[in-house]
Amino acid sequence: MTITKIHLPLLLILPIFLSCVNTKKATYFNGLSDAEIQYKVQSLEPVIQKNDLLSIVVSSINAEANQQFNLYTISSAQGPVNSGTVSQVSGFLVDQDGNIQFPMLGTLKASGLTKKQLKEVITKGLIEKNLLYDPVVNIRYLNYKVTVLGEVAHPTVINVPGEKITVLEALGIAGDLTLYAQRDNVLIIHEEEGGGKRIAKRINLNDEELLTSPYYYLKSNDIVYVAPNKSRVASTSTSKQWLPAMLSGLSFFAIVIDRLTR
Repeated sequence: MTITKIHLPLLLILPIFLSCVNTKKATYFNGLSDAEIQYKVQSLEPVIQKNDLLSIVVSSINAEANQQFNLYTISSAQGPVNSGTVSQVSGFLVDQDGNIQFPMLGTLKASGLTKKQLKEVITKGLIEKNLLYDPVVNIRYLNYKVTVLGEVAHPTVINVPGEKITVLEALGIAGDLTLYAQRDNVLIIHEEEGGGKRIAKRINLNDEELLTSPYYYLKSNDIVYVAPNKSRVASTSTSKQWLPAMLSGLSFFAIVIDRLTR
């Protein structure tokens, strides 16, 4: 009875302490109130790079003549935004020299151009060679993807058919950050256009400046890595230390029980 009287107040006070746990480190954009955020509009049009896979579809009033230019279009519809498998698609692969081989036009320089610029090159070539009358050229990326790793629910490679994705959308598709994630230490690894240079940038999801950051929108082949916090590292280290001891203890306990029951 004495023990009960002593511990009863503690049991009543315990929920109060538990309810006072600081949740700031587990939420996004702490301190951001209702506001109108101004940001500089940037061109999201990526530059074509080596190893990019392009879908190039040509159309005109002459449907039969169009077919010879559309031999490398994808044979099936795009899969879901987040697919765990690598689908087999056909398209125009930009080679190591930055070129593509286009029907009737031969070798065309693609790397370093935007889709709009390559579209103009192809359209001009078709008209100058009298191959099509008033052609319409549509170009899309077939390998626009970003990778999300680390302390997220579902680390994954995300296919982006819309060719536009924010870091928050990528984290959402990956199942959001776990409670063990460092929200102020998210690493973005970006390969500079033209190759030969990678940029590593750490961002803070608790900072409202992320919304105006040039890294808010991800680019093709970007890697997002979410670092674990100290609690995750400590729990992993502790489990590795205690697991062998627990197994040894269970083995000893089983031997004792076996001896006593004989």
